[in-house]
Amino acid sequence: MSEVQQLAVRSGGTNASIIDVRGDVTAATEAALMDAYTHATASGVRTVLLDFSGLDYMNSSGIGLLVTLLIRANRQGQRIGAFGLNAHYRDIFELTRLDEAIHIYDDEAAATAG
Repeated sequence: MSEVQQLAVRSGGTNASIIDVRGDVTAATEAALMDAYTHATASGVRTVLLDFSGLDYMNSSGIGLLVTLLIRANRQGQRIGAFGLNAHYRDIFELTRLDEAIHIYDDEAAATAG
C-alpha cells in the first residue's frame, strides 16, 4: 500500500471544486484531506466533488475521514459528491450508507453537470 501521493484541488465549474484523490485513503491521509478540503472551499463553492478514479486503497479509517468531511461540509452548508469509484468501493459506500449522504456520480461530466 502506498500513501496518498497527491490531493490536487481544481475547479469543477462555477460552484464546485474537485479534489483528485490518488493513492490510499487511511488515517495517515487526514491532514492532507482536510487541507485539500479547506483549499477547495476557500472560494466559497457550495459543492466539493471527490474524484476517486486514482484511488488505490481505502480502509475503515479512510471511511471515517469521509464521515468527518461530511460533518464539516454539513456545518458549512456544503454538499459532497463523488465519482470515479470502482464497483468494490461503490459497494462499500452502499453498505456503510455513505451513498445516502454523498451523491455518487458515474463520471466527472455527470458530477459537474449535477
